[in-house]
Amino acid sequence: MSRNESIGETIQSLESSDSLLSWINDTLGAKEDDLAALDQHITHIVAALDIACEETSFQLERIIDDVSRGVPRLTYDLHFMKDSAMALQSVLVKTQDHSVTSLPAQTNETLEHLRTLDTVKRHMESAREVLREAESWSSLEMEVTGLLGEGSYARAAERLSEASKSMVVFQNTPEYESRRTLMVSLQNQLEASLSSALVAAINTQDVALCRNYYTIFSNIQRESEFRNYYNGSRRAPLTEMWQDLPVDTEQSTGQSFADFLPKFYSKFLTLLNAERVTIPSVFPDPQASLSNLIVSVLTALQPSFSERLAALFEQYGSSALANCITTLKVTQDFAVNVEKVMDKVKFSTPSVRSHVQDGGAAEGVEPAARERVHRRRSSRMSISWRAGSQRTAQGSAGSPNVNVATHDDFEWGRELFQPYLDYQVDYGKLELKMLQEAFDRATANEDDGDARSDKSRLLREAAVDLFSIGEESFARCLNFTYGYGAVGLVQALDTMIELFFNVFAKGKQTGGTSPARAQPSISYDDFVDLDYSAQDWAALQHSLHFLGAARAIHDRLLVFEAKLRSTLLQISSQFQMAENDPINFTVAPTKVQELLLQQSLLNSSELRTLLDSMQKQTHPAPNSSPSDPILLHAGRNGLFSFVKTCQVSMQETILSPLRKQLQPYPTLSLWSASGDKSRTNSSGISDLQVPTFSLSPSEIVQKVSEGLLNLPRLFEVYANDDALSFSLETLPYINPDVLKGIPEEPHSELPVPPRHIRRTSLVSIQAAPAPPVTLDAETVSSAWLSSLGHSLLSYLMNDILPKIPTLSEAGAAQLTSDLSYLSNILGALNVSSEDLGKWQEYVGLLDADGGRAKLADAEMQSDAIFQSVARMRGWSS
Repeated sequence: MSRNESIGETIQSLESSDSLLSWINDTLGAKEDDLAALDQHITHIVAALDIACEETSFQLERIIDDVSRGVPRLTYDLHFMKDSAMALQSVLVKTQDHSVTSLPAQTNETLEHLRTLDTVKRHMESAREVLREAESWSSLEMEVTGLLGEGSYARAAERLSEASKSMVVFQNTPEYESRRTLMVSLQNQLEASLSSALVAAINTQDVALCRNYYTIFSNIQRESEFRNYYNGSRRAPLTEMWQDLPVDTEQSTGQSFADFLPKFYSKFLTLLNAERVTIPSVFPDPQASLSNLIVSVLTALQPSFSERLAALFEQYGSSALANCITTLKVTQDFAVNVEKVMDKVKFSTPSVRSHVQDGGAAEGVEPAARERVHRRRSSRMSISWRAGSQRTAQGSAGSPNVNVATHDDFEWGRELFQPYLDYQVDYGKLELKMLQEAFDRATANEDDGDARSDKSRLLREAAVDLFSIGEESFARCLNFTYGYGAVGLVQALDTMIELFFNVFAKGKQTGGTSPARAQPSISYDDFVDLDYSAQDWAALQHSLHFLGAARAIHDRLLVFEAKLRSTLLQISSQFQMAENDPINFTVAPTKVQELLLQQSLLNSSELRTLLDSMQKQTHPAPNSSPSDPILLHAGRNGLFSFVKTCQVSMQETILSPLRKQLQPYPTLSLWSASGDKSRTNSSGISDLQVPTFSLSPSEIVQKVSEGLLNLPRLFEVYANDDALSFSLETLPYINPDVLKGIPEEPHSELPVPPRHIRRTSLVSIQAAPAPPVTLDAETVSSAWLSSLGHSLLSYLMNDILPKIPTLSEAGAAQLTSDLSYLSNILGALNVSSEDLGKWQEYVGLLDADGGRAKLADAEMQSDAIFQSVARMRGWSS
């Protein structure tokens, strides 16, 4: 072989190869493993490619030169052709006019006579054809009956086909109905004669005979009946297998529906693989026929697939979601295998390939052969199914590397996955029920009802179960809805966490911890003057333990939300890739599931907003700092509502001795006592009148004030407790000025955001919580003392002072002294109140006339404090 021939073969093999890498591997792989020979062969190939490049470059330059020289000439040729065409047109017009005027009148009459004769001839031929058809119809019944008696079914079908074509002749005539009735009757006779033989041929898989029968049925326009016979015979074993399984499968047979379904699909797939070989030999449209067989099997199942799933949820309740996911996974695997079978049929049949490429019907396939089964469209579909499938088919047809998604592809897939769609749309509700049931099972054995149990410990343990169970829902969302149920997942988790804290908040309000289990480890001998009972110390420790548990749960909640955010980011990325490159990336495993979910109510604006927020967090806008979007709003609010309940309970315990001391305060006799303007000495002799400069506070106010001053000693013990420093913003009546020095880190839906928020990476879901904000003991004590002071002050002004029935002048002076003294004590605790100042001012109005004068003031008429004081002083009725 010459060198030029070798180079030519190398270049020709390179041109015929689809992939450069495969050509290099094939070319080099064909040689022996000798490195020297391989190097020599590579050198030869490089030389051949260099020569080919030079020749190609030379030819390209020559072509460019020829085109450059020919383009100017082309303009001249086109102009010359245009002029020649116009000249020819003028000549033709003149010739036509001359021919018309040159013919004599006798010739025109002769030609018109010939035209009339031709018309009469054509009408006579048409009449002859009609007469022949009429003659053939008169003997049609006898001929067909005779052929059926002889067993010549094919000839009988051809005779009926010929007669059917002539039916149009009798359209709009009185004979049409009678002939149509005769035609249908003869077709029924032919079908009845063939039915038993057809079923036998289908059962024995006699392909040649089935093909012959299909031709006969096609000739009498009954392809659909043939398909019904064929599909009915082939699906019988599957429908019997399905029907033999009771609805309450596990109770009656010990076999669950999830265990049965893989066996059923395995047998179904075996049938399809067998039909993949048989159907192309029987039907001219194998792909449509195979799809029609799948739909026929699925629609013939009794009870239906939807009824099986409904029975599954009735049998297992909310936990049936896990079983439903298992069956969906099996169904999904079956659908993937079916798609492979359909692809093999599509690309192994020349007529089908031609049909797909040309966009038209395959040769020999009439539109009537592609039967469609119209069934109920789901009410959960947001867009027309047919329109969606057409859009998908049109969108896919634009790429030569993508299989065209025909309506047949979606018909069997829609029938297969439609029963799951309603449950996928209701995923959020199903997930919430499953979370609640799983949580109830996990906490069923906990000693929650025992009065001696440590409920704060139970809270911590229950929270571990709660978040562990919640993390399991991430996989369920992906496996069941492929991310389309992300909104339902977030709502279910949010609601579950909120309910969790609501339940424990109610338990905190209705029950406590027994003293035996809650006794502190420190001695309170130095606090005997605080007048707390053993039950008070137990309740105090109980609330403190709950606050500590809430703080630990808060950290776990942040980690849990970071994991949820990471899952949503994964879903968002998958959606974005599928949107940017739908050819290579999809959200659902199959095209049918993708289309169903896209057109369902799951594909909502809420889902898009949620996923967009994940992308914005990952790719923040310029000049903006990234921040983790809050997902579990209700859950966080439930946590901080629970924290506030614990704080209120702890405050009630701390203030309980002081409140008890204040309860008899409105009934003191001091308020109605009349004052004397003179003083009496020890001997009972009246002395000179001495003006009174100030009054001592009452005994109750002195005790309450001493109790307030003793509170800082109590917080010297507890201020270093991390639980006490948690979420100071939720303390009741907290003064914002006290918290100004605390770093702001907003993360809650509450009016004032709580503390200790950790910023967690979305990518790393195993990151430990960041250390919380550390507050010094003085800040914690100040915040609690301020809150306690305001709480006690609110109790005094709202529940105690308005109950004083009457105030004499001396009683008003005493109350003014008490309020002034108490105001000084509260000031030492950094507590101030505008309302307390009003009480002091209004009570200090010793001039009755001045007090009554203020009643006419419109502003005072709306002042509740002044109206209470006026009632006590008797200024108003």
